[in-house]
Amino acid sequence: MNYERSVSAIPHELAPETVWNVEMPELRVGRGAIEELGAQLSALGVDEDARGLIVTDGTLVDLGHADRVADNVEAAGFVVDVYDGSEREPSIESVERCISFVREELGEEGYGFYVGLGGGSCLDTAKTTRAVVANGGEILDYVAEPTGEGEPLTDSGPPLVLVPTTAGTGSEISPVTILSVEEKNVKEGISSANVRADAALLDPTLTTTLPPELTARTAMDALGHAIEGYTTHAYDELLRPEDPADRPVYAGRTGFTEMFSERAIALLSGNVRKAVNNGDDLDARGAMLKGALYGAIAGLTAGANLCHAMAYPVGNNYHTYHGETIAVLTPASTLGYNVASDPERYARVAELLGANTEGLGTRAAADLAREEFLRLQRDLNVLPSGLHDLAGVTEDEIDRLARQTVDTQQRLLRCNPRPVTKADVVDVFEDALYNWE
Repeated sequence: MNYERSVSAIPHELAPETVWNVEMPELRVGRGAIEELGAQLSALGVDEDARGLIVTDGTLVDLGHADRVADNVEAAGFVVDVYDGSEREPSIESVERCISFVREELGEEGYGFYVGLGGGSCLDTAKTTRAVVANGGEILDYVAEPTGEGEPLTDSGPPLVLVPTTAGTGSEISPVTILSVEEKNVKEGISSANVRADAALLDPTLTTTLPPELTARTAMDALGHAIEGYTTHAYDELLRPEDPADRPVYAGRTGFTEMFSERAIALLSGNVRKAVNNGDDLDARGAMLKGALYGAIAGLTAGANLCHAMAYPVGNNYHTYHGETIAVLTPASTLGYNVASDPERYARVAELLGANTEGLGTRAAADLAREEFLRLQRDLNVLPSGLHDLAGVTEDEIDRLARQTVDTQQRLLRCNPRPVTKADVVDVFEDALYNWE
């Protein structure tokens, strides 16, 4: 074992990990689950006279989803305000505005509870706001060095329930928030168990207004989580921390995460065509929400790797949607470069995606995973065909993107099941320029 291949960091022992753990919010899943939000808050210990905040965006206010959530909270006897200033791919500055709103309304103590409503951007805004208000200071105090100060979050704050309206990001169970640092043109995260929500509520009736292109984008992110989590390092191939508190958030795959990965891949790939083409299909919408949840349990516990590492510089430089970026990079990275790490495992991915592998050798079957993934994208007919179609990326820009990937995403690259050099990243970016003509 060596430090370069492990997500654990010096000065950990050169001894294999022997323990895995799973931390999860309390979950309520299904049609009409939103009607139990008040009961969920009460079960979390929220006082009857508590005043809370719904963190969302203007679109969800206009669609009536914020009112629906607020009505269910108020019916349980709570008082609730609404903040609708969340932004797509949130910057530190945009989340600081939400934090300032809280402090101006209720001072340093903040609200008695929080509800995040929306896609991953709204949920990350809610998670970051709750954590920073509870711990004091500013966001950059808790962002990892060298961008931030790297201070630990010691307090999770009052109860937080997350209500996703998309099936993709996994933010509802993740202990990480992803924020843009605009002046440095990078994305950074706050990673801590004290960022994770106390509970999540997944109701497919809140997702039917999601348009086809956003349904497809978020689904590709979820599918990326599931496949990356299924093919990353096993937990006992990583280093054992000297202190259990230092166990990394992305701690390697286990039999537990593999079960969720397999179910997620099957649910997502088997239902996204229906959800994109008929947004009112509640069976498909429900399957998508469960698939995204299972993919997050797998990928955000076991670990995302090369594809997500490459996606962040692309998103930073071209301000692309994260799900679309994952969609165009997955064929060349996860299902291309990484296949050599474990062809038998990728042959299973191909089967889960719907490929017929009967009579094929292991490597030939593994290569079908990429073909089946691309067939899915083309069937959806709302996703770009490669990096050039996504954002006009050309070969001249690849070296810069590869350098940024290697320089800023070592946390994810160390999770990759196959060693990665800058030259390898250049090759993968070139491969991803055009997935089909």
